[in-house]
Amino acid sequence: METVECVVVGAGVVGLACARALALAGREVVLLEAALAIGTETSSRNSEVVHAGLYYPQASVKAQSCVSGRHRLYAYCEARGIAHRRCGKLVVACDEGEVARLDALYANGLANGVEGLDRLGAAAVAGLEPALRCRAALLSRETGIVDSHGYMLALRGDFEDAGGMIAFGTTVVGGEIGADGVMLRARDAAGVETRLLAKTVVTSAGLHADRLLEGLDGFPAMHRPQLSYAKGSYFTYAGRSPFRHLVYPVPEAAGLGVHITIDLGGQLRFGPDVEWVDSPLDYAVDPARADGFYAAVRRYWPALPDGTIQPGYAGIRPKLGLRGEPARDFLIQGPETHGIAGLVNLLGIESPGLTASLDLADRVAACIAKD
Repeated sequence: METVECVVVGAGVVGLACARALALAGREVVLLEAALAIGTETSSRNSEVVHAGLYYPQASVKAQSCVSGRHRLYAYCEARGIAHRRCGKLVVACDEGEVARLDALYANGLANGVEGLDRLGAAAVAGLEPALRCRAALLSRETGIVDSHGYMLALRGDFEDAGGMIAFGTTVVGGEIGADGVMLRARDAAGVETRLLAKTVVTSAGLHADRLLEGLDGFPAMHRPQLSYAKGSYFTYAGRSPFRHLVYPVPEAAGLGVHITIDLGGQLRFGPDVEWVDSPLDYAVDPARADGFYAAVRRYWPALPDGTIQPGYAGIRPKLGLRGEPARDFLIQGPETHGIAGLVNLLGIESPGLTASLDLADRVAACIAKD
């Protein structure tokens, strides 16, 4: 059995940020990743949006880590030359019933400390984006887009430069809690199993967090997460974008609604919608879902032409709780919760996890420092 000071499980954007923070603090860190590359699941199957912090309940981890993480992410990208753009976004209310919800969103954003917010009437919106039709909108100037892969590559570079090691193709298949630390059983692509004893373990396993903790002998059953899988499909637009801003509807209970984003290359895409699935690996996009996309987008862009959208890609979010329940907060589960020294679990990390990643990493590092 090999011994290591720290193990981080999962090389998505948050796992990479956590591994980097620990390595920069002078710890010996091994990062285990089941895939053969970084960020192959939730971290790379999203809208690549830098969120401002509008949506999340006041004083929640999501709200705090999003606002703080946004500042840090923009600064990090500027310092490292990572492609990004503060393009801003418009959240649009299409009928009178949505206007009150838009006003509540505006008040929530201000309470969360979000800068650069303006409430706009229909005429002002038409001046910014003539193709849009709505009753009112909320302009968020600090919302942007980022090259998520370039960002993850930079995190990986920092981690390895600080002495960290990544083991790709290595799946944690079980383990147990012991007096000397946490023992993990890891299996490589050839089926060879290794046992690692670590004083500190950070699990950032995303869609697989529930199964990882189920296989960890001695971990209290009451603290195992119940995950539901919310699949979101994206469709791309075969034409030139008429928009300069991202465009979002007023949010829904299970997500932010089918919205319009523009990538750094100028490509317009729509999504995600919400489809509850049983498998965390079901990434197929059903072309028949296009009808729902046309209907959703034409509420605020009525001139969207027929035959101009096609299936793009899909992502899956790990939702804490049962299907259809209101979104829960990020859960950073440390020793003060489950009673196991040296173990920190990141659970239910979905949007705005990309934006919040550097802040979440510092929270994990602080949790470990206290233990």
